[in-house]
Amino acid sequence: MKKIKYTFGILILLTLIIYISPIGYLIPGLAKIYGTGHTTAFLEDYELFENATVKASNEPIDWEKHKNYNQIPLSEEIKEAHQTYKSVAYLIIHKDSLLHESYYDGYSSKSKSNSFSMSKSFVSAMLGKAIDQGYITNINQKVSDFYPQYNASYGADLTVGDLSSMSSGLDWKEEYYLPINITTESYFTDDLEELILSREIISQPGKEFIYLSGNTQLLGMVVKKAVGKPLSEYFSESFWQPMNAMEDALWQVDGKKNELEKAYCCFATNAKDFARMGKLYKDYGKWNGEQLLDSTFIAMSTKPRFDESPEYGYGWWLTEYKGEKGFAMRGHLGQYVIVFPTSDLIIVRLGHLKGPSINAHDTSTFHLYIKEGFEMIQNVSKS
Repeated sequence: MKKIKYTFGILILLTLIIYISPIGYLIPGLAKIYGTGHTTAFLEDYELFENATVKASNEPIDWEKHKNYNQIPLSEEIKEAHQTYKSVAYLIIHKDSLLHESYYDGYSSKSKSNSFSMSKSFVSAMLGKAIDQGYITNINQKVSDFYPQYNASYGADLTVGDLSSMSSGLDWKEEYYLPINITTESYFTDDLEELILSREIISQPGKEFIYLSGNTQLLGMVVKKAVGKPLSEYFSESFWQPMNAMEDALWQVDGKKNELEKAYCCFATNAKDFARMGKLYKDYGKWNGEQLLDSTFIAMSTKPRFDESPEYGYGWWLTEYKGEKGFAMRGHLGQYVIVFPTSDLIIVRLGHLKGPSINAHDTSTFHLYIKEGFEMIQNVSKS
């Protein structure tokens, strides 16, 4: 009994030491992520955090179903991939009609799922909207206009466009599986603004693409300060409601202290509503005849900023299939909204595992989901 009490006392002492130390953020992390048997963030973890509500439309409109809706079977290759990598949703939308719709693992068309980094595209869209409305001058406006602490050294040259294009020079290490890490800390801290503003600009901004979640978080803070509203409210009134979203979405916040949205991640909604942002960008900012976002901003966003990094624009990943150019929202564990405007094709995949990596930013399954989409619309044209 004494040994048990001694061990228990030691555990309590260690917990207290961790709590008051610089890695105190591990306490909620252990409970919410590691304590649930996961080694990283997971699709349903939004249920364990505080969230702001992104209000849906008062006039929700569902996707129309294609005349060949769910009539063309998936290939055996894609079915195996969905099973192996634990997909929860797979949609193929052609000419704004739902051609294929599958759900797995107990998920349905209304099931919410964590976006992870797909939300970076949402924040970039809000940057474009804030520029449209005059809250931000243009992509070359200095971050120091909003946060004067950056008006020194390399930080004096930092622009909002550098943040959106992932070229800030920010002191940040992108890592999703190490408990003691700045990215992990940003997920659990109750003062995200303080954490971000503690990071310095350590190299010349605007020179090269380096993917860092801290960039989007700082950009979200700039947008929030510029428009004078929480991101969840601004996104709802600027996009979610005008795009006739069916369901309220949830956006994780950093806790009771500030309730700042985790701009770089953690927007939870269903697969069909995620697809709406793909349609908006496919149609160069128009929705039901209304221009929600400037077309020139979208054209810029879906082209590479740097010749050496053709895989990224401003908040969007870039890809191609058999010579046709496309762009995508991408998130941790293989969350995708993939758009090919020329073929009028949108592909959505949500799931628990991303599949085998083929380089630092890409997976073989990402290309498999694209291939399946193209093959299905080709089969439709033959039928």
